[in-house]
Amino acid sequence: MHESVQAEVLMSFLVSEELSFRIPVELRYVPADPYAVRMTFHLPGDAPVSWAFGRDLLLDGIVGASGDGDVHIAPVGPGELADIAIRLRVGDEEALFQVSAAPIVAFLDRTDRIVPLGQEQAHGDFAAELDQVLLSILAEENAG
Repeated sequence: MHESVQAEVLMSFLVSEELSFRIPVELRYVPADPYAVRMTFHLPGDAPVSWAFGRDLLLDGIVGASGDGDVHIAPVGPGELADIAIRLRVGDEEALFQVSAAPIVAFLDRTDRIVPLGQEQAHGDFAAELDQVLLSILAEENAG
């Protein structure tokens, strides 16, 4: 199965309380990496920046605060399908984005149709990937 899911949404990049602007963000899901969602942010004047994180993190962030690392996702305000905030952090730097939950839910629904939640392990070839990584590490250690 080589099917993938892509969508483009407009997100508000919140620079400060007084300044924000809308940017296009590409969402991508590939069954070969069934646990991950990739977001590519197209900031004006900069090269696109891509982030990958768990599909379940994005899903959980629609209804409640989610994430304990460099990616935090949470609803903004009460009610079903409120906007969601996505906070990305690298070291001391962070970026905050806000997007309507509706297109995110639609995207996640489409990913669920090709790889149902909870059935990711059946779609990825993790054993082969792990073997490849371990062989590469062992080769580096034996070469050094």
